[in-house]
Amino acid sequence: MRKLEDVEEQIRNLSGTELAEFRKWYAKFDAQGWDTQIDADVKSGKLDKLAEAARKAHQEARAQSCEASASPDFTTTTRLASH
Repeated sequence: MRKLEDVEEQIRNLSGTELAEFRKWYAKFDAQGWDTQIDADVKSGKLDKLAEAARKAHQEARAQSCEASASPDFTTTTRLASH
């Protein structure tokens, strides 16, 4: 645990400019870790069920959207009839 405490102390002692540079570096470092994990999860099939559920939900939403736009709503029908 001493190593982590040393890193924390070094971060506390950074200047504003150094801290900004560290944040940029760490954001890239952290994102790379997430990318690696997601790639591994995709390759192992861990996300297959989730992806299929998302595709199905998207298709259903598109179908509902098409149905809604194919049948005019009451307000539009009323306005058209009154003119």
